[in-house]
Amino acid sequence: MQSNRQLFLNHVAQTSTQPIGIEMVKAAGIYLWDVDGKSYLDMISGFSVCNIGHSHPKVVKAVQNQAGEYMHLIVYGEFIESPQTTYSKYLTDQLPASLNCVYFTNSGAEATEGAMKLAKRVTGKSKIIACKNAYHGSTQGALSVMGDEYWRNAFRPLLPDIEHVDFNGQSAIDAIDKNTACIIIETVQAESGIIKPNQEWIQAIRKKCDELCVLLIFDEIQAGFGRTGSLFAFEQYGVVPDILLLGKALGGGMPLGAFIASKSLMSTLTHHPVLGHITTFGGHPVSCAAGKAALEVLLEGKYIDTVFEKEKILIDLIKHPAIVSSRTAGLWMSLQFASPELNQTIVHQCVVNGLITDWFLFAPDRLRIAPPLIITEEELKEMCAIVLRSIEEVVH
Repeated sequence: MQSNRQLFLNHVAQTSTQPIGIEMVKAAGIYLWDVDGKSYLDMISGFSVCNIGHSHPKVVKAVQNQAGEYMHLIVYGEFIESPQTTYSKYLTDQLPASLNCVYFTNSGAEATEGAMKLAKRVTGKSKIIACKNAYHGSTQGALSVMGDEYWRNAFRPLLPDIEHVDFNGQSAIDAIDKNTACIIIETVQAESGIIKPNQEWIQAIRKKCDELCVLLIFDEIQAGFGRTGSLFAFEQYGVVPDILLLGKALGGGMPLGAFIASKSLMSTLTHHPVLGHITTFGGHPVSCAAGKAALEVLLEGKYIDTVFEKEKILIDLIKHPAIVSSRTAGLWMSLQFASPELNQTIVHQCVVNGLITDWFLFAPDRLRIAPPLIITEEELKEMCAIVLRSIEEVVH
């Protein structure tokens, strides 16, 4: 009889030649447990999905209750389903007035796809501007706006009329013209190793978009839900997008994405053609119930209020001669080492020492730190100590 590891390698499609390959059996709070009973501190929150940690009782209860009422009924957008209506209202109550209409999807990548279609439909234009070293998902449309040729090249031809520009650069402003449908920007460039936009730059882009009737899309799929010290990172820049992309933490651990715009913009998807955008499982009632419960936990627990204090702990404690540089955006940090090979060795040593971390797609020489926002200061200090011990064990 094949072991679970053999079944995983033989029958689950692999995304790399060297998966982490730990057989996990339980998760709660900031910890994961493997089949042998070893515990691991989750230092990446399932890639920013589990901002309130794992298996929160309120989220679990919401999932159980909704599953007992109904799960899938019909394609999205036909029946009135209270998990969708109550979550969309609760979510938009936290947003500027112009972001009042939610289109739920299955994932962040699908949110990107829907937003690109919406921008083309609203403006009647086709040019899309994206930033170099940006990550917006791996489906073909999202891949077309991904900012790195290494990942794009093997799947060409991709969407035409895409222009890639420098993040925080003048080329982004200059590229916006009368043929542009939209520009899509991460409010923090995640996979480049945590790079924040300059406020003046992002405000200049907003101004240029307004002048030429171009839609501004903010991707908060990773940055959203408190990670950067505010519920959404764009709140820190004094700029409101025309379309907001959400995913990851949106579902509280369940699969869920969304693109959010004004009701007037979103209504263009209802005609010419009818069903201009459609999904079967988008806004799944169980996912929406979980997401709303998770957002309630996040806000009622006031976890966002402690993010900047915890960021300071990271900055103050994680110091080592082997660290070339570090960057933070709230409870989100990248540590740069001399080479990708050294970083990978340190990542592996962290896992050996009971701490789950990883690298960044466009910055393989950087180690990722993004623990659940519920982590206590004592737990955070313990995490920092494990990181430093792992570095020391590798370099000496």
